[in-house]
Amino acid sequence: MGRGSLRIHLGAAPGVGKTYAMLSEAHRRAGRGTDCVVAFAEPHGRPRTEALLHGLERIPYRDVEHRGAVLTEMDLDAVLARRPRVALVDELAHTNAPGSRNAKRWQDVEELLTAGIDVLATVNIQHLESLGDVVESITGVRERETVPDEVVRRADQIELVDMTPEALRRRMAHGNIYQPDKVDAALSNYFRPGNLTALRELALLWVADRVDAHLQRYRSEHEVSAIWGSRERIVVGLTGGPEGRTLLRRAARLAEKGAGGELLAVYISRSDGLTSASPGELVEQRTLVEDLGGTFHHVVGDDIPADLLAFARGANATQIVLGSSRRPAWQYVFGPGVGATVARDSGPDLDVHIVTHEEVAKGRGLPG
Repeated sequence: MGRGSLRIHLGAAPGVGKTYAMLSEAHRRAGRGTDCVVAFAEPHGRPRTEALLHGLERIPYRDVEHRGAVLTEMDLDAVLARRPRVALVDELAHTNAPGSRNAKRWQDVEELLTAGIDVLATVNIQHLESLGDVVESITGVRERETVPDEVVRRADQIELVDMTPEALRRRMAHGNIYQPDKVDAALSNYFRPGNLTALRELALLWVADRVDAHLQRYRSEHEVSAIWGSRERIVVGLTGGPEGRTLLRRAARLAEKGAGGELLAVYISRSDGLTSASPGELVEQRTLVEDLGGTFHHVVGDDIPADLLAFARGANATQIVLGSSRRPAWQYVFGPGVGATVARDSGPDLDVHIVTHEEVAKGRGLPG
């Protein structure tokens, strides 16, 4: 038997219904005759979620005594012995009781997958390891239980369980998430509208990154040269001239218009080392790119339009931003400038923006 498949229900915030979504999926599969069991589910006393546990086989949990308290854990060995087709495992980031075979629940899930058992699992966005600092800055709460991002990224399927901040706060106010005595404190602290909006955006961007990574891998494996724009990715062609700062700010505004937009600045230098770019200007522009949340790239090549387009297509870019040429009009007798050539050869899948600036037609001095 091969490795099992992993489907993760990723919650944009606590209380959005990820456990409910997981149990609903289990009922759908069981209705088709699939052998599903609940290895561990945490309904948190929510009636609608608890109702969905009825009709599903549940593997008895394991009680572990620790420092005078009894902790309830998933019985991994019992699930492995039962060998269902599908096992439901809530809260991937959970830390197991001391003395358990594995320190974390996601490691238990790894054993189930290795045994050929498909797993339906849940985790909230705030428990992803790489987002710990960001979540703490948003909510003021440091999540102690985390799961490595790679564990979630490797999932065969990820379903984002989302809800608007307004709807989630209504659920909270109606007592559908926490007990009544905890509602006011939650609404005033963790569940403030600003917090929920930021967590939701974080979840959307994380999922968009995963989708983009899958697209990049697919394009590479299947040698796809066409651009598939899962989100806006904007390439800025820099020459080392002072107009670069204007181009970068314009491109950053374009990136901000699309959720998860990405900014990439590229400087192409000649292979013979001959260039009239200002090293100091390039250093300043590199710093500006990073301040704007983008990345700086240095490419060596002798055909600037072709090299720029190759970089853009390799990065799966959707737009290119270039400055108007600094060449005086008489020099056009020797051929079109970089901007005109890029626009001509870009094809239908790349938008090219030519941005005017104060250095237009003041003399070439720099490639462009």
